[in-house]
This record gives sequence, C-alpha cells and structure tokens, in this order.
Amino acid sequence: MKFLHSVTLSQTNLSGYLPKHWHPNLTFVDLSGNHLKGKIPLSLTRLENLAHLNLSSNSLNETIPSTIGDLTSLQNLSLASNSLSGPIPDSLAALPGLVHLDLGSNQLNGTIPNFIRDMKKLKHLNLASNNFHGVLPFNATFIKGLEVFKVGENSNLCYNRSTLGSKVKLGIAPCDRHGLPMSPPPAKDSSFDDSSDSSDDEDYSNVEEKKHHSGPSKVVLGVAIGLSSIVFLIVFLVLLSKCCK
Repeated sequence: MKFLHSVTLSQTNLSGYLPKHWHPNLTFVDLSGNHLKGKIPLSLTRLENLAHLNLSSNSLNETIPSTIGDLTSLQNLSLASNSLSGPIPDSLAALPGLVHLDLGSNQLNGTIPNFIRDMKKLKHLNLASNNFHGVLPFNATFIKGLEVFKVGENSNLCYNRSTLGSKVKLGIAPCDRHGLPMSPPPAKDSSFDDSSDSSDDEDYSNVEEKKHHSGPSKVVLGVAIGLSSIVFLIVFLVLLSKCCK
C-alpha cells in the first residue's frame, strides 16, 4: 500500500461518512457521485501531496474546513452539489497553484473573497447556485482569463457595471448605487463582451437620474396638451356663436 497514489471510486453507490484515515502518499482522490454524508474530515486536509480532490455530488454538509489551505499541492478542488454551508475559507488563499475550483450548488454564504482574483493559474471557477451576497470582486481582465466562469443564481450578489460594463451576462443583477442587486437579474448564461459602447457603461445612478427627470417631463407634456385642447375648444365655441348670430 505504500505505493498507493490514487483513489477513484466515483459513482459506485458509496454511502456513510468519509474515512478519518488516509494514505499519506495520495495525490488523487475522486469520490464524486455517491451518497457520502457528514463533514469533510480534517485528516483529508493533511495530505500534503494531494493535487486532485473531487467530492462533488454527494450529501456532505457543515463548513469547508479552514485547514483546506494546508493542501498546498492542490490543483483541482471540486466540492459542487453538496450541502456545504458557511463562507469560503480564507485559507484557500494559500493555494496559488489552484487551476480548478468548483463550489457550485451548495449553501455557501458570505461575500466572495478578493483573494480569488489573485489566483494566477485559475481557469475554472464555479460559484453558482449558492447564497453569496455583496458586490462581485472581479474585474474584466480576471473573468476573460478564465475558461469557465459561473456565478449565477446567487440572488443577493451583484456586479459593478462601471467595472464590467453592461453587456456581460453572468446570471446576476448589476448593482445599484447602494451596492445592492437591481431586479430582476439577467439571463442565467455566463458570457463576457467588452465591446459595449460608452452609453451602455453608464452606472445605475445615471439611469435613476434619467428616470427621475423623465417622469415629470411626461406629466408637464400631458398638462400642456390638455390645456391646449381646452383653449382650442373655447375659441371654437366663441367663433361658432358669432357665426350663428
């Protein structure tokens, strides 16, 4: 067993809890698509040679352990489609070699940490279908550098139009002047188009200002038309009475 480096038991109807003891030489663990439950054991985060960890599509719960940052060789972390809760641990910042990060379809909350945009090797990022809130901390350069980026179906999350423009489709709403999501959010698909013109890049405060000014002008126009109609009717009646005489 001292030469054991890989464990692949995906979609094998495994049930129960993750084991507490792991072979220290493991570099690859794939237990996805099973019926595993409970929390991620701390012992799993002590595998200093582990490069690939896929526990997606199980029934794991509680929080992502803060010791996940001890997996300094990790390149692929897939925890999607579980019932994990709590924030993204700050210790993930200690994984500069991470290429694939999939945390989608959980119950994670809090704000999306800024350090993710500093992961230079990251190519796949899925944070969709969680309970994140606040302003998306990514700029256009970061998003365009990703091959896969999913962040939709986080109803309290929004993006800054002055940073990303208005033609970006992320499945979340742009922010208003208070940093809160406008409603309703746009389409679920994720795409990025940096060719938007300047008129599309105006922020929400300008839109609100236009709405504020356009409302009264329509009222004034309606009153003016009504008064003009009354004046015309009076003149018509006066002329008609003179003709009758």
